[in-house]
Amino acid sequence: MLNIFNIQRFSTHDGEGIRTNVFFKGCPLNCPWCSNPESRSYKSDLLYDKRLCQQFGECVKASNGELHFEKDLLIINRELITDIERLRDICPAKALTIAGKRKTIDYIIEKIEKDLSFYSQSNGGVTLTGGEPFAQDWNLLDLVHELKAKEIDISVETSLYVPWERIEPYAGLIDCWLADLKHVDSDKFRKFTGGSAELVMSNFRRLNALNAHVIVRIPVIPGFNHTLPEMKQIIDFAATLSSVNEVNFIPYHALGEGKYKLMGLDYKYKNSSKPPPGEMEDIIEYTKSKKLQYKIGG
Repeated sequence: MLNIFNIQRFSTHDGEGIRTNVFFKGCPLNCPWCSNPESRSYKSDLLYDKRLCQQFGECVKASNGELHFEKDLLIINRELITDIERLRDICPAKALTIAGKRKTIDYIIEKIEKDLSFYSQSNGGVTLTGGEPFAQDWNLLDLVHELKAKEIDISVETSLYVPWERIEPYAGLIDCWLADLKHVDSDKFRKFTGGSAELVMSNFRRLNALNAHVIVRIPVIPGFNHTLPEMKQIIDFAATLSSVNEVNFIPYHALGEGKYKLMGLDYKYKNSSKPPPGEMEDIIEYTKSKKLQYKIGG
């Protein structure tokens, strides 16, 4: 069984061709700009969209006092919920949804196989994403072996913020690694994400030694790494990796802010600072000077 929160078909991002993205739940980092807040916890999350609420009351009946109506507004005492499963699929209007459910490998493969013809026509395949796929249990390896047996192309989106022992078994199985390089400054990486830049860079080097096909993804985040000196440091590191010939710059956006509201959370990264005019052009020119291909977006 694997903990997923979405299977997205017909994606044209996150790898070559038409892809099926499998979103795994749980991430060891805590990036405040994360556009998929429902991916961060390893536990299921409750989302409530009051715009859809028809006040049928089925959720209140199914709860154990954690939900109640107050002046036509649904009040959710999230900290009191001990059995979130009793609320799954309870709302006819889909105002209340649960993100995250353990699914069998057979279930995931069945969904993937619906798109086999699209893969062959477009050189597409499956992208494992999340969350952090390598933070899953070892059943993920069984899924990857089944995909390889079916000759399905596999890309993986990863922060590389896991011990190498979690990555090494996949080294000869993943066709393309879409790996985040958020920062190379240890203090800043730890302050903003709660993780270790040294571990991430070490895993990049280990993949490079195995000549893995790695595309470096740099999230361009105002207030975090979007200055020319910082970007140069990140690009310099990418240029030391002989197996890397492409860098993708992923522009910051706040499109996930609405999800935080659905989860009863504050979106804390409301950084609207603008980079200096022409700075992105300077970053691109520097990338080209390092003999690296580049792309804006995934």
